[in-house]
This record gives sequence, structure tokens and C-alpha cells, in this order.
Amino acid sequence: VQLVESGGGLAQPGGSLRLSCAASGFAFNNYVMNWYRQGPGKERELVATISSGGSSTNYADSMKGRFTISRDNTKNTVSLQMNDLKSEDTAVYYCNVRLWGASYWGQGTQVTVSS
Repeated sequence: VQLVESGGGLAQPGGSLRLSCAASGFAFNNYVMNWYRQGPGKERELVATISSGGSSTNYADSMKGRFTISRDNTKNTVSLQMNDLKSEDTAVYYCNVRLWGASYWGQGTQVTVSS
């Protein structure tokens, strides 16, 4: 299983970024995919979840209306569109999948929101 995130960087408050995660090594279209984040000095938290087919999504309360998770099962990718970014969104963002009784993580991508 390999998960590779990309798209992080520096954004201004109110700005946008789009993260992507390329997945391989498992039947991507059969599994729920998740985005997590870990801010400085904070515990890792769930950001968003998308069902295997993409029809169902869930978000942490603080991300609702600002973040959108999506997936492309033809390309084995899951994305996170982040709008109206706030300083508190600064974190390392991780792609995650749970399968075969284990949880798999990407290496993470840094998102920094600062003026």
C-alpha cells in the first residue's frame, strides 16, 4: 500500500489550496478514504471522509462548508479542496486508508496559512 500526498504549501488567510493523494497497492475503488491533519502541538484529527464510490462524504465541523473531499476511482486519487483557509488550518495533512485490519498513511504534506 502506498499513499503519496501532494499540493501543500503556503497560503494566505482566505486563500485556497488543493491537496491530492495518489494511492496504489490495493483495490482503491473498494475502500473509504480519509484525510487527517496534525497541527503544531496538536493531536492528529480527522478532516474528511469519502465513501468508496464517492457518493457519501463527511467532514469535521470546523471544515464544513470550506473543505471538499472528492475521489477519482479511474485514477486512484483522492483530493481535498480547501477554501477560505484560516491560520488554524496550518498542519501536516495526511491521506489515510484502513484495510486488512491496519491503517495506512502517506508521508503527509505541509499546509501553512499565514499572511
